[in-house]
Amino acid sequence: MENKILIEISARHVHVTDEDLLILFGKDTKLTFKRALSQPGQFAAEERVTLVGPKRSISNVIILGPTRKKTQVEISATDARNLGVDGIIRESGDLRGTPGIKIVGPAGEIDLQEGVIVAKRHIHVNPEEAEKYYLNDNEVVSVHVINDTRSITYHDVVVRVRDDFLAAMHIDTDEANAGAIEPGTYGRIIK
Repeated sequence: MENKILIEISARHVHVTDEDLLILFGKDTKLTFKRALSQPGQFAAEERVTLVGPKRSISNVIILGPTRKKTQVEISATDARNLGVDGIIRESGDLRGTPGIKIVGPAGEIDLQEGVIVAKRHIHVNPEEAEKYYLNDNEVVSVHVINDTRSITYHDVVVRVRDDFLAAMHIDTDEANAGAIEPGTYGRIIK
């Protein structure tokens, strides 16, 4: 398949600052490595939290490492409705004007004032891969997936180019379910 890209499903998760990690899990806590993610240096941690919204709670939500400069919660639109928060679609890190939520850990809780997003679907590539695919940073493309049950084309996919990225498209669980996306699924980039 020409211009094929691996599609990965990004389930609900939380990124935390060093300060918030200590509030949630206690003094001298460091994230405990559980497994590596596809993007270099990123990992799933053993630590879990509960998200408490106006309507409901979701427990056992994974934290991804390493820690970040801002705490951020990434959920699906379905999760947003269940929690009772607005499902604002944003790129990672673009948190201004997004809803807040309570995050509860075993040692404490934080009332996040903003930082809950439904992540905009996106493609990670490093500069060499971007050249191979003829892609530019912040370019918007479509990705077409053909399968036996729910072929789909994802539009409005933003390209993110950075030295520490590896080629993969990230979608949330709602988007994956809509297209019957399974691990190991590839799509074709359409410019």
